[in-house]
Amino acid sequence: MPESVFQAYIEAAEIMLDDDVASNKAIGSYGSRFLRDQQKIVPRFSVLTHCNTGSLATAGYGTALGVIRALHAEGVLERAYCTETRPFNQGSRLTAFELVHDKIPATLIADSAAAALMKESRVSAVIVGADRVAANGDTANKIGTYSLALCAMHHHIPFYVAAPLTSIDLYLSSGEEIVIEERSAKELLHSQGGLGEQVAASGILVWNPAFDVTPAYLITGIITEKGVITKNNDAFNIKDFVEKAAGKSTA
Repeated sequence: MPESVFQAYIEAAEIMLDDDVASNKAIGSYGSRFLRDQQKIVPRFSVLTHCNTGSLATAGYGTALGVIRALHAEGVLERAYCTETRPFNQGSRLTAFELVHDKIPATLIADSAAAALMKESRVSAVIVGADRVAANGDTANKIGTYSLALCAMHHHIPFYVAAPLTSIDLYLSSGEEIVIEERSAKELLHSQGGLGEQVAASGILVWNPAFDVTPAYLITGIITEKGVITKNNDAFNIKDFVEKAAGKSTA
């Protein structure tokens, strides 16, 4: 490969790195400001997150975890709760590591403990990332996200998705068009997300979807690097928001 081509690749990668970190920090800033405005009567509050959306999942800083970092930097975060995120434990292995590394007050919980945590009024908001957002706001994310959204609605806790505009696919009219990956049965049959010894009975069948789709009606807002998408008449107008963010006419 000619030296000039190699250098061009390096420069392009460095630009992508800088852009992604800047985008993440903007998501963190918009999300923190929005949550503080919504929680005005509470000087400090706690949030729950799922899977890993931090520096280990992005080029740096993070999306949902970026919002948590921003809240902590501004002195309004009481505590961050992170789920273990079975079966591959991205929460306990990655998110917990980042929270401890950044000295953010944090507590790890079992996935199945989220509803009990909310019932005890320990959580003021839930913030998750997204692998894909459809035009109507339906959001695909790590398996277990849908369960958290249902629990949040039952306990009257706002549920936010934090994602860059590149995660929004306006060609998908709804989450029903998102294809969900099914992963190896070994992740459930064996410990450590499939890397350890077998713990389940031989011969048992396994259903192991990697993601689920949270319908838009369960989502309070979508935090992006251009601002927070909120609902008008109980529905998101994501297309209008994206076009305005891109400086295009919505006519």
